[in-house]
Amino acid sequence: MHNEKSGVLWAITAYLIWGILPVYWKALHNVSSAEILTSRIVWAFLLTLLLVVFMRSARQLVQDLKTLWQSQKNFWSLFIASGLISGNWFIYIWAVNHDHLVQTSLGYYMNPLVSVLLGVVFLKERLNASQKTAFLLAVIGVTILTISYGEFPWIAFILAVTFAVYGLVKKTIELDALRGLTIETFFITPIALAFYIWLFINGEAVFLQTNFKTNILLILTGVVTALPLVLFAKGAQRMPLYMVGFLQYIAPTMMLFLGVVIYGETFGKIELLSFAFIWLALILFTVSKVFEVVKARSISTDVLYSKGK
Repeated sequence: MHNEKSGVLWAITAYLIWGILPVYWKALHNVSSAEILTSRIVWAFLLTLLLVVFMRSARQLVQDLKTLWQSQKNFWSLFIASGLISGNWFIYIWAVNHDHLVQTSLGYYMNPLVSVLLGVVFLKERLNASQKTAFLLAVIGVTILTISYGEFPWIAFILAVTFAVYGLVKKTIELDALRGLTIETFFITPIALAFYIWLFINGEAVFLQTNFKTNILLILTGVVTALPLVLFAKGAQRMPLYMVGFLQYIAPTMMLFLGVVIYGETFGKIELLSFAFIWLALILFTVSKVFEVVKARSISTDVLYSKGK
């Protein structure tokens, strides 16, 4: 019970950090989204590598790389995953700094549903009636928003799909969260460094050419990338999966609040109606998953009891 409580605390802290991150990216509004992403990749790699060394896991990291290389499918799958998460980060940062926080929030609300849809298509998972209804409600919500905007909410869609596909790829590869992030950022760091060199050569780099505050914020992008992931990994190991399902909506809810209340983005009756369908879909889906977990536990307990007799 104590482990579960500490796990919930770790996970909530991670989601709170993710939820408040738009404020951090807004503080870097004078830096291009591409340079922010580049800094995030480079500094996240350096930080995670230092943490791996500090935790005396360097040998395991080398072994992870060897194991990945021996399985070319897993190696290139993780390489693709690193590209997907980098693309997700870029769209997210760009959207926040171009006043699309509401769509960003929508994307991360949609993510769990897209993840399950991918599970049905690629992992042959099955949905019950409640989960199918949840998908229908979500489709209605997105359709309302699309008709209202006169165009498809591409930002939300790309964020949801890239993160869901990233999660699907990661699900097929067993890796420690910290070492996994180190390898993912390692894959993309050479490209990031090459881009930074290009920025400096062309006089377009902000890092080291601006005030001390901005330089520090760019360096700390590695911390705000790695810290919540490590906290979440610690939390997820100590708490049931259905609890993770409930807590994952903390971050997009905070993003929505920030976008509408703090930054004054548009959120009228049409947006409210659209989000209401999606919220209802998420409630129905999450409750359905909870009942599945409870039922599975009950069956498992009955089996153990009958064996004990």
